[in-house]
Amino acid sequence: MLFRQMKYFTTVVECNSFTEAAERCYISQSAISQQIRALEKELGVELIHRENRKFTLTPAGEYFYGQSKGILEEVEDIRRETIRIGQDEELQLRIGYLRCYSGQELHEAVAEFSRLYPETAISIVNGTHEELYDLLRFGGVDLILSDQRRAFSGQYENDQLLQCGCYAEISVRNPLSGQEFIELESLKRTPCILISSREQQNAEQEYFQNTLGFGGPFLFAENLEEGRLMVAGNRGFLPIESVGTLPPAGASIKRLPIMQNGHQIQRNYCLFWLKEHTNYYIEEFASILEKLLPRKQS
Repeated sequence: MLFRQMKYFTTVVECNSFTEAAERCYISQSAISQQIRALEKELGVELIHRENRKFTLTPAGEYFYGQSKGILEEVEDIRRETIRIGQDEELQLRIGYLRCYSGQELHEAVAEFSRLYPETAISIVNGTHEELYDLLRFGGVDLILSDQRRAFSGQYENDQLLQCGCYAEISVRNPLSGQEFIELESLKRTPCILISSREQQNAEQEYFQNTLGFGGPFLFAENLEEGRLMVAGNRGFLPIESVGTLPPAGASIKRLPIMQNGHQIQRNYCLFWLKEHTNYYIEEFASILEKLLPRKQS
């Protein structure tokens, strides 16, 4: 009996579908069916009672499912602990993320990673795109959650999480807030509030102005909370991306899609880390965050 067959069987039961289980296990439906029939033949008992396109578990199947699930979880715990013990470097993970990020999934990923690997110390910093890029290049962090502003480099793992829509958070007192969406051109007469340190203000303004096409005057806030207070005071609009689950905008703020040529402006958000510094913990954190974030957003 193979652990793989146990995995296939438990996946079929949990999905209640051979087709979905095959997709999750990255094999064909016929292959997963053959593996389970081979398992039944080896055990000499029927685990699944098939009836047309539906199936039910036999009493033996119910017992085998419960026992297999426990064994597979124990094997996964052994795998994780073995890798942890085999790590030579200090057990820490240093994460960088954009100052303007406000999704909930990063917090959830950190909490889940800490639950699975309580022995690993996590340190977190935020910054502008350029600040994070420098931290990653010079060893200040292990991985960053950032927007894509350059062509992907072969030196880095470039894990594209999602393509997300760009929104404007604007005061309900601004006449533009009464629309269903805002054209980029119409925003050029409204101050654009950017989240940036003093040192990076010119770089941020240049990117939003020359690359994304935002015009008009620019204002700056040190952090997201300060930026939203400026919006509430009707000082301008705050560009923000739908990276994960955004908190409500609040009663005094309207969040509207920014459109250009009939389409919402889209930006790529990725996890980046140096290939030569890849380790188990970086890959595990990336996997956890990927599962929390939907692949597509508008």
